[in-house]
Amino acid sequence: MQSLLPIVFAAIAAVGNALFALGQKESTGMKNGLVFVVLSACVAVFVTLLFAPIAGAFNVGEAIRSDWKSIILSGVGLFLTYFGFNLLYSRYGVSCYVLYAVLSIVTTTILVGMIWLREPVTVYHKVAIIMAVAAVIFFSIGQSKA
Repeated sequence: MQSLLPIVFAAIAAVGNALFALGQKESTGMKNGLVFVVLSACVAVFVTLLFAPIAGAFNVGEAIRSDWKSIILSGVGLFLTYFGFNLLYSRYGVSCYVLYAVLSIVTTTILVGMIWLREPVTVYHKVAIIMAVAAVIFFSIGQSKA
């Protein structure tokens, strides 16, 4: 069961991402996509606050005091994610998600996980990363032929 938990957690994130992508694509009629980003982020904050007590101790002041730098770093990262998704989905469609997914593998797995945090990586991980990069190359070729 323990080995299935990462798959369950990733599936939750994947469903959330699919809903986010659908919402972004459905909002393409908005004159300012950042208004959509702000409003959807407000909904996310509200729902997160509802679920936060379930996850453990709910001490916002202590969290800010102990982790304010990480909070700012992640907040900027979340903004860039929202902003990038808005530009990608509203201008090119959700089928271009594969580009984000693979670039995420490179930036998160390689830069953050392997280089910055020095997390262990097996030969299987490395092969998967190479295949992911190949996927972007083939996707880009496919886009140019369409």
